Amino acid sequence: MPTSYVLINSNLGTDVQIIKEVKELLASQSDVKLEIQGVYGVYDIIVKLSSDNSEKLRSIVTDDIRKIENVQSTLTMLVIEQQEKS
Repeated sequence: MPTSYVLINSNLGTDVQIIKEVKELLASQSDVKLEIQGVYGVYDIIVKLSSDNSEKLRSIVTDDIRKIENVQSTLTMLVIEQQEKS
């Protein structure tokens, strides 16, 4: 199953609101599995997205998450599916 990890940098103090918005955006999409956490370090939020449709994952990151107010930047990593199976 295609999986992406998205690391998000946010404006100071806006991480809780961004997490809420991401959850709301994806609440109606039953074909996407979401895990999201605020973290300490270089990035503020980590998101794990899984779906049977890799194009859907790309769209969520580029068309939805990156357009949320107070998201400064994102770094997306796609899991190598062949390595998951070995």
